[in-house]
Amino acid sequence: MIKRILLTLITILACIPVFGQCCPEQPTKEKKQALWVKLQEELTAIDKGLDGVMGLAVKDLTSGDTFFIHGDEIMPQASSIKIAVLANLYLQAQQGKLKLTDEYVVRASDLVSGSDIMLGLTPGVTRLTLRDLATMMVAVSDNSATNVLIGRVGMENVNAMLDSLGLHATRLRRQMMDLKAAGEGRENVSTPREMMTLLETIYRGKLLNKEMTHDFIKVLSTHKESSLLQGLPDDAAAASKPGELEAVRNDSGIIFVKGRPYILCVMTTYLKDEKEGAAAIRKIATLTYSYFDRLARASEYGRVVSPK
Repeated sequence: MIKRILLTLITILACIPVFGQCCPEQPTKEKKQALWVKLQEELTAIDKGLDGVMGLAVKDLTSGDTFFIHGDEIMPQASSIKIAVLANLYLQAQQGKLKLTDEYVVRASDLVSGSDIMLGLTPGVTRLTLRDLATMMVAVSDNSATNVLIGRVGMENVNAMLDSLGLHATRLRRQMMDLKAAGEGRENVSTPREMMTLLETIYRGKLLNKEMTHDFIKVLSTHKESSLLQGLPDDAAAASKPGELEAVRNDSGIIFVKGRPYILCVMTTYLKDEKEGAAAIRKIATLTYSYFDRLARASEYGRVVSPK
């Protein structure tokens, strides 16, 4: 009888949680993971609702978490390929092969359509630095400025830099507005994963030194018309470059949420309606910014205490 009572007591005691084990003293990662999964579901829903094909890469530069949709699919870059041109310009400046202050005199033979600034300048008279051209290439996506820079750095050098970074799917194959080359299939291409990797490599100072990295990001952050930027708060900071072609809308960049920066690369192609592609990029920018902003401002428990 006593033995049976003892066994019963032991069974009861075994079912009682040890003090301190019922509630963990430190928050778990489950809440953050649930929020991350919900973001992925929302992004996937945008992809499914788009009449076209979308590639996506999102990377949390704090935790290293990534999410992809068709992450390794090679897609046309349009003007987003100018990020690679800009990177090689700064790399060659760092290597002493050229100077960002080197001057270029505008030539009529260099002018092509899609050049809002260059077409208004005076050939044979107007002088610009290579950094001026870079700013025009990024801010207003000036195609003439881009072609001058491609000619200065060399297309083969841009691709060699990409190869050295293991980015073998990202290729600069033609100058801007070269419709003959485009018609022959020589498109400027990348994948969401590779464009994300290029931006992260630069952000972490693995391609350029501190001074060059800072100025690269400053130029890439120049104000521009961009679906990605339109999806962010007015005071948000981002170093990005959009791209547009028929049936193609892209935007790739680093978004500097305070305390939680991230990379976002969105590529859309086969679009039935280009406006839908632009709208999808805006929605994705809004959703991702909201997610990372909440993480940045919240405690480990998810509580946000806003300053009064």
